[in-house]
Amino acid sequence: MTGAFHRGVLTIDPSDEAARIGSWITRTVSRELKRKGVIVGVSGGVDSSVCVALAARALGPDRVHALLMPETDAGSDGLDRGRAVCDAVGVPFDVEDIGLALAATGCYQIRDDALRTVFPEYGPGWRQKIALAEGLLDSDRVSYFTATVESPDGERSTRRLPSDVYLAIVAATNQKQRTRKMIEYTYAEARNYAVVGTPNRLEYALGFFVRGGDGLADLKPIAHLYKTQVFALAAFLELPQDVLDQTPTTGTYSLPQTQEEFYFALAYPQMDLLLYAWEHGIEPETVGKEMGLPRASVERVYRDIVAKRRVAHRLSRDALAMERDA
Repeated sequence: MTGAFHRGVLTIDPSDEAARIGSWITRTVSRELKRKGVIVGVSGGVDSSVCVALAARALGPDRVHALLMPETDAGSDGLDRGRAVCDAVGVPFDVEDIGLALAATGCYQIRDDALRTVFPEYGPGWRQKIALAEGLLDSDRVSYFTATVESPDGERSTRRLPSDVYLAIVAATNQKQRTRKMIEYTYAEARNYAVVGTPNRLEYALGFFVRGGDGLADLKPIAHLYKTQVFALAAFLELPQDVLDQTPTTGTYSLPQTQEEFYFALAYPQMDLLLYAWEHGIEPETVGKEMGLPRASVERVYRDIVAKRRVAHRLSRDALAMERDA
């Protein structure tokens, strides 16, 4: 399948889209899920902010409850933005600091022990993040991950991560998303509410979520929207300017870390268009001419999309159950 492709292909009418999503939320919560309202985990990022605003418009603020769930690595900025969003849309919220729970389950200790195998000097008061070492557009090399650590006096060091160290760090930090989801469901079940998932189309289609964590929900109202479109809705909904100006981050590591650094390898406006083009069967040469990219770069991204789609399928599929006669 092929079709027209241009830079404005993702433009939406945010008023119509907000109304359409609102009707879907109302119908899904009341008729299909038969729940009284919804729980939304609000991080202060644009996705969760748009979801809580849409839910409040659809159901009324009194049928929406937000959870703000900071932890030890998170600064106060996300919490402040989350409070501002909830105040702006009139939704009640609770703050559940998950730092002690994560410490008790070994999240920070496992991560730090793994980092010290690469950075023996790493210790208390240090900050960290992991990132992809290579971008998609300019290299045929297999991407690998690096870690960057920063000492209390501001000195930074970046080194390549062996695969076992990378896996240990990711496994430990995935506890953050899973712990938040556990709390969301505790609140939801006590109220007969449904849990709202907040992934956009990039995250949902390309597997940027944690199985049993932020991938788990009862309804996902913006999973069809590209990130560009989510920002358009945020502006229409008149969310706080700090949310509109916020660079999308993972919210997982103590050093600032963009989603581009950690997973997508491209800024979301580019990745949005390239995913759309791949989904609609647009030839790489056509995409390259419109976006000012070499054909080879578009082909690299297409190959990466295929690989990430496999990850998304694995993360979202149901558990494999053995049949009686197997």
